[in-house]
Amino acid sequence: MSAADLARLQFAATTGIHWLFVILTMGLVPLVAIMHTRAAFTRDPVKRAVGERRTRFWGQLYVINYAVGIVTGLVMEFQFGLSWSGLSKFAGNVFGAPLALETLIAFFAESTFLGMWIFGWGRLRKGVHVTLIWLVALTAYASAYWIMIANGFMQHPVGYEVRDGAAYLTDFGALLSNSSALVALVHVALAALTTGGVFVAGVSAHHFLGRTTETELFRGSLRLGLWTAAVASFFVVVVGEMQRPVIERTQPMKDAVLRNSGVAEAQARLVEEHGPGDYVPWQDTVRMSMDVMTVIGNTVSTITLIAVVLLWRDWLLRRRLVLYVLVAMVPFPFVASVGGWVVREVGRQPWLVYGQLTVEDAFSGVSTTAVAVSCTAFVAVFVALAVTNWTLITRFARRGPDATQLGTTEPLPATETPVATGPLPVGLSAGPPSQAPTSPSATER
Repeated sequence: MSAADLARLQFAATTGIHWLFVILTMGLVPLVAIMHTRAAFTRDPVKRAVGERRTRFWGQLYVINYAVGIVTGLVMEFQFGLSWSGLSKFAGNVFGAPLALETLIAFFAESTFLGMWIFGWGRLRKGVHVTLIWLVALTAYASAYWIMIANGFMQHPVGYEVRDGAAYLTDFGALLSNSSALVALVHVALAALTTGGVFVAGVSAHHFLGRTTETELFRGSLRLGLWTAAVASFFVVVVGEMQRPVIERTQPMKDAVLRNSGVAEAQARLVEEHGPGDYVPWQDTVRMSMDVMTVIGNTVSTITLIAVVLLWRDWLLRRRLVLYVLVAMVPFPFVASVGGWVVREVGRQPWLVYGQLTVEDAFSGVSTTAVAVSCTAFVAVFVALAVTNWTLITRFARRGPDATQLGTTEPLPATETPVATGPLPVGLSAGPPSQAPTSPSATER
């Protein structure tokens, strides 16, 4: 395997693993925001208490995934300089701005809003607290938008001109409205919602299989997850088909490979336009990935639609086979989404920037040994982070709401006394430390 192939393998592996974090983050955060909104503004105190427990349970799983996933995202852009300096030199003037904006949104705005939401339980007004989680959701999708704008330029470069071998942005509006980015963004957003819905439904089904006592909590979660997955999985197929005309217009070779027709004609046309070379991607890989994505997408859509029908009068809860199927279906959207990325990225080879920059020209020329060491280290770290993430998520998901720590405070030990930092609450008198009241939790013990 050549150094360039190793570098491609490294980027594919790290990007693929990172994407597993991203799609669950994007899929879970709107559902958590909906749960929090319903809990905060219901007038029934019992429903409000159940809704808050539900929000904190799913919010904790979301926070675990976000916290570990953000570590995997830190190294993504460094790889441009490590192995793909040619890409940075050619296109850095164009997609440097979208990537910088994505970094500002993801690592500053989104993280700030999420931190305020995490530590705002019991400290902020409910309207402010709910607004924060919706801002987290908004910035998550804004971050995805800027990533797709950068990727869209690589798929279909627009709004630029080449001077001295480098691309310079000439039309920012064209870059922001690139059809190759916008249609794909909608497809990605729907795939993320499908993933989040299936995850919530699967974990809820697991608790019903275990005869949970939190019936009301997980019934609401199951309904929300199934409805989200059923609707999103239907439209993800529709929007996926909407990408075909865009691919046909912008990447004729990928279109020919997917149709399994006209590959030789597309090769001849590209040779005529760009000179001698092999412009045919790995056909079997592209077609197989497309088939996997299509089959899984249709399967998820069908099963979730059936499960939604069975929700009527709680028929679903009495059909353990369907509950087992929902649990087993949790990995399906992740596999399908990876297949979609393979189609999108491998299908445009040998181009890194379609029609302008090939993989060979973009490679930094690093030695095979250096890339092999880098590839091994990166992949090992990313796999370890993925295993850690899913171990934590599985552990807390199985333990249920009673193990949730989000939104709770640690009680003071019985031997410690609270330190007054301001006016004392009504009913508490100031006095020597030995006479200071103990914490409620210590008194109850």
